[in-house]
Amino acid sequence: MNQVIDYQVATLVTTALGIRTSIAPEPAAAASRTATASQEEAEENLVSRPPVVVVLGHVDHGKTSLLDYIKSSRVADREIGAYQVEVDGNPITFLDTPGHAAFTAIRARGARVTDIAVLVVAADDGIMPQTLEAINHAKAAEVPIVVAINKMDLPGADPERVKRQLSENELLVEDWGGDIVSVNVSARTGEGINDLLENLELVAEIAELKANPDKQASGVVIEAKLDRKRGPSATILVTDGTLSVGDLIVAGAVSGRVRAMVDDKGKAVFSVTPGTPAEILGFGALPEAGDQLTVVANEREARTLIGGRDRAPGSRPLQSRALSLDEVVKQVDIGDIKEMTLVLKADVQGSLEAIRHSLGRLVDEDAKVRVLHTGVGAVTESDVLLASASEAVIISFSVGSEPSAERLSDRMGVEIRNYEIIYQLIDDIELALHGMLEPTMTEVIVGRAEIRELFGGRRGVQIAGCRVTEGRIVRNGTVRVTREGANIAQSTISSLRHFRDEVNEMNAGTECGIILQGFNDYKAGDIVEVYRQERARR
Repeated sequence: MNQVIDYQVATLVTTALGIRTSIAPEPAAAASRTATASQEEAEENLVSRPPVVVVLGHVDHGKTSLLDYIKSSRVADREIGAYQVEVDGNPITFLDTPGHAAFTAIRARGARVTDIAVLVVAADDGIMPQTLEAINHAKAAEVPIVVAINKMDLPGADPERVKRQLSENELLVEDWGGDIVSVNVSARTGEGINDLLENLELVAEIAELKANPDKQASGVVIEAKLDRKRGPSATILVTDGTLSVGDLIVAGAVSGRVRAMVDDKGKAVFSVTPGTPAEILGFGALPEAGDQLTVVANEREARTLIGGRDRAPGSRPLQSRALSLDEVVKQVDIGDIKEMTLVLKADVQGSLEAIRHSLGRLVDEDAKVRVLHTGVGAVTESDVLLASASEAVIISFSVGSEPSAERLSDRMGVEIRNYEIIYQLIDDIELALHGMLEPTMTEVIVGRAEIRELFGGRRGVQIAGCRVTEGRIVRNGTVRVTREGANIAQSTISSLRHFRDEVNEMNAGTECGIILQGFNDYKAGDIVEVYRQERARR
C-alpha cells in the first residue's frame, strides 16, 4: 500500500477499474521553474559546452591504458571518476567509469549523461563477448559511437578484420562506406591518440552540444565515497546551469549545501559550468551513482523534493522501469507503444540465430520487435541493468538466471520470461505484438468428495451427504460433478454444512452436506470436485 508507482502504471490500473485520472498540479516551486524553462532555454542564452565521453570495451582491450595516456595529469590520488583534457583549446570530459555495467547502471536510474561512446577494440583480438555488450549498451543509450582500434603496435594487429566484424554487428565504419568514425591507436606508444581526440571534437561539433550556464544548476552524481576526515564527497557532472559554493543541493534522497569543490586536477574552484566534472563536499549523507542533482532555493523546497524520494537503506530507486510482456500487450492495445524491445539469452549460438531469424519475420502495422542484445549463457546482472535502462523484456531460452540477476530483476521490476520451446516463445511475442497475448490458465484441484447418501431438503432441494476424500471442500467453490468418469454438471456450492452448522470449508476425512446451485440430480457414488483456475507462467 505504500509502494510508489508512476502515472503510466496507475492509469493502466484505474482504466481497468473504470476510474478516470489526471496529473495533479505541480508544486509552486516546480511550476515556477517550468514557467521560466522556455525563457531560460531561449537560443540566445545557450552556449557551447564540452562533450561528455565514456570509454567502453572488452576487458584487457586497453580501456584503462587509453584513458591513462589521454590524461593530462597522471596523479593517481586525484582520481575523481571524471576528468577533462583540452584539444586545440576546447575541453573534452571523460567519464572514468569501470565499464559498461556502471555506465548502464547510471542510465537505468534515469540519467542521460554521455554524449559520445568510444568503443575500444584490440586489433589483435577482434570483437569479443563484452565488446558486443558494450555495442548494445551504447546503441541503447542512443549516443554516437567512435571506434578506437587499439594495440596497433602488436605484430598480430589486423584492423581490417575488426572493421569486418563491426560491419557484421551493424557498425559500418567510414572506410567501408558507413558513418562510424574509426581510428587506429596504440595506448602504449601514443600512436593515433591525437587523431582520436580530434575526431571526438569533430563529432561533438556536429552534435552542437549547448547548455544555459545562467540558470540554477542540475547534474548527475557519477560516484560517491565517505572520507573519514572530510565526510561524504561526490563526483558530479554539471549538465545545465552553474553550480557554485554555497548552493543548496538535493541528490536522490540526500540534501546538503556545497561547502567546497575541487576540479579533476585537485584545484579548489568556486563554480562549475555545464559539461564539467568536480568533486563536492557538503552532503549530509552519501548519494548514489546516477542520482539527479538539483539546486533548490530553500530548505523547504529541498524537503518537498526529498519527500517523494525517501528510500530504505540499501535500496536503489529507479527513474525508469522495464515493462512486463503483459504491460506491452496493454500498451500495444491502446496504441501507446511502437516498438517491443527484447534482451535475448540462449543456451547456444544456434538457438539465438534461429530465434532472431524468426522474430525478424514478425510484422505488425503498429509495432515491431527490436532485439537490443543477445548472448549465450545465463541471465546476468548486466542483462537486467540493460533491460531496465531500455524498458526491455528479457527472454531466456533453455537457460536459467544467476541468483543475483533474479534479485536485481525483482527489485527493478524487470520481467524475465523463460522458455524451453522455441515455437511457444515466438507465438507469445507475436501475440504480444498484436496486443492479444492471453494468460495461460491452469486448473488446480482443491478437493474431492464422494456422495454417500441423499437427503430431501425444503422446496425440493436435494442435499448430498458426502465424505471428503481429498484436499478440502470450500463454500462458494467452483465444482464439477462426475459420474463414472464423465462430467455431468458444473456449478458452485451454495451451502456447506457439518451436521446442522453452516461452515466455510471441510477437510479430508470429514463428512458434510452439500447443496449445489441449480443442480439436484445426484446419485450415490458421484464425485464432487472443487477446482480453481490459476494464471500460469507461459
